[in-house]
Amino acid sequence: MQFIVDGPDIPEALLQAHEEGRVVFFCGAGVSYPSGLPGFKGLVEQIYASNGTSFTDIERAAFDHSKFDATLDLLERRLPGQRLAVRRALAKSLRPKLRRKGAIDTQAALLRLARSRDGALRLVTTNFDRTFHAAAKRMGQPFPAYPAPMLPIPKSSRWDGLVFLHGLLPESEDDAALHRLVATSGDFGLAYLTERWAARFVSELFRNYVVCFIGYSIDDPVLRYMMDALAADRMLGEVTPQAWAFGDCEAGKEHLKTIEWEAKGVRPILYRVQPATHDHSALHDTIRTWADVYRDGVQGKEAIVAKHAMAQPQDSTLQDDFVGRMLWALSDKSGLPAKRFAEFNPVPPLEWLLEAFSHERFLQRDLARFGFSSVKEEDAELRFSLVRRPAPYDHAPPMTLASSGSMASRWDGLMFQLARWLVRHLDDPRLIIWIAERGGQMDSRWISLVDSELERLATLERDGKVSELDLIRLDAPKGVPDPKMRTLWRIVLGGRLKTPLSGGLLYRWIKRLRREGLNTSLRMELRSLLSPKITLRRPFVWDGEVADGADETVRIKQLVDWDLVLAEDNVHAVLQDQSKGEWEKALPLLHSDLQQLLCDALGLLRDLGEADDLVDRSYWDLPSITPHWQNRSFRDWVSLIELLRDAWLAVRATDESRSTLMAQAWFEIPYPTFKRLALFAASQDNCIEQEQWVDWLLLDEGRWLWSQCTAREVLRLLVLQG
Repeated sequence: MQFIVDGPDIPEALLQAHEEGRVVFFCGAGVSYPSGLPGFKGLVEQIYASNGTSFTDIERAAFDHSKFDATLDLLERRLPGQRLAVRRALAKSLRPKLRRKGAIDTQAALLRLARSRDGALRLVTTNFDRTFHAAAKRMGQPFPAYPAPMLPIPKSSRWDGLVFLHGLLPESEDDAALHRLVATSGDFGLAYLTERWAARFVSELFRNYVVCFIGYSIDDPVLRYMMDALAADRMLGEVTPQAWAFGDCEAGKEHLKTIEWEAKGVRPILYRVQPATHDHSALHDTIRTWADVYRDGVQGKEAIVAKHAMAQPQDSTLQDDFVGRMLWALSDKSGLPAKRFAEFNPVPPLEWLLEAFSHERFLQRDLARFGFSSVKEEDAELRFSLVRRPAPYDHAPPMTLASSGSMASRWDGLMFQLARWLVRHLDDPRLIIWIAERGGQMDSRWISLVDSELERLATLERDGKVSELDLIRLDAPKGVPDPKMRTLWRIVLGGRLKTPLSGGLLYRWIKRLRREGLNTSLRMELRSLLSPKITLRRPFVWDGEVADGADETVRIKQLVDWDLVLAEDNVHAVLQDQSKGEWEKALPLLHSDLQQLLCDALGLLRDLGEADDLVDRSYWDLPSITPHWQNRSFRDWVSLIELLRDAWLAVRATDESRSTLMAQAWFEIPYPTFKRLALFAASQDNCIEQEQWVDWLLLDEGRWLWSQCTAREVLRLLVLQG
């Protein structure tokens, strides 16, 4: 994630390890650039200048090949004062310009970053200067110093302080301390090869901590010695955590730089530096901002949330990945940044859910931030989002063969707060479409939150508390759903959205019917399989494009595009071949079940504005009650009409008087579909008396005689019985 615009993208794994206190920052000369101190190359040049000498041919060759430690070693051998002259010149060259703006801000930031939540400081530098001491003095937070070769054991129980791995300049003249500085190739040989005290420290450090290098260049000889020590351990089979390094890079050379760093066994965190400049402000600003956020703890993350809550996620870029910052802040295990987001006024836009929160940008390495311990087996295919992610073991349901009901995972604080935020968007149809696109089933706790909010809003409206409702709309313009949206929410909360099933359930039901015959359990299961459902999709137009005065049917269709379906797919195709055996015996017994299912289907159409006492869409979806080639059955819900018709015919075959009573009752049910069924029954011989069906047609000044909804059945009736 990026802490600043155009800054380096810090990996989530490093951020999480730092939060857990497992990161040790390894600081090189680059952190001291703002105070006017040179890098290794500049230091060598200043030492030569201080001693009034120039490079010999062999020294120039070593210098030009960036072997600065070897260059100093050659110089020490050549100068009359030898070692001491070089060391005194070195000390003279490392006097920081503390009056410069931001001279020691990076050191102060690193001192904050390197201090764990329990107050222990674990920081390493290969610099000799005392800029960290100056920063600590300004902060009023002195620290224990461990100058080489008196190094601590790099374990959390035995280490609290700043390690000067290659020595520390003395506060006053001290030739003995200058001799202990690791500056020449000979010094490095003693520290890493002969006496190996530096190599042992580095090896142990890499075993116990995640190391992050700051202020080193790719060809830094200091870095080379440390990585050689690490490579030796790895060759012996040592397993160490991934090491990271901040590295500068010119635009377009990212891939090449990445290869160079990874060849050293380090994963780079690249930041851009303009060609022919030494502007490393992206690094220093990042470290300072990171330290400020870390210092402020949860409040620092809440500040990130407050800064970006009202932004549009689609505006996030590679140069300014504020979405990454937001996701990092929200995933804090305390849930407090998420609570700030949920309660932020005005309410953050729903685009956060539709884009950033639903995007599966997280990989296996991101599991730790969501409460998982380390997972050893690599799963390259695992991807998840903020709102759909694996549950840690203490939130996951148990594996079981039987349970008392719902086995959904428990929410963490983040998920609960996100659900609270979404309750403030109940008038936005995109939220319902989002639910439908992900299976249509809401978590029971989210259902409870939405239902409670709808009840609260209904109470305010019933009590006439207009000012309170206006206040809600002020902070959440989509917080109070209108009647159309409440209709849709009733469908969602009532479990009426179509959900993906495993498939083949109706085939399994038919096999059981053949094996067992119709029983109560099978009857109830069939009602579940044939229960009417709604599918939702994105509409072609949104409600903002609805003309004023349009009826509610048009409005709902423009909010969401929907279809009436059945819980099981392909009902017509599955059942049309079941004409004999147990199905034939069961049909007359299923009449009341099928009739109620059809009533429920028409009731859903009524709720959605496409059915009432006078008009429904059955004549369009099923042109003829009588089997006909125009009945394409492309709308599966009309299978209920055909099944009810077949059940009635099965009853009529054995009990004509009962079938007549059924048909007469159909005409009293307030939907044109049942009028059509009644008229179909009347077209059968010896079913309905002529006087009665004539009265039906003349009712309400001949409404059903001339209605388009019943035209097909009226004409067949007149042909067959007229």
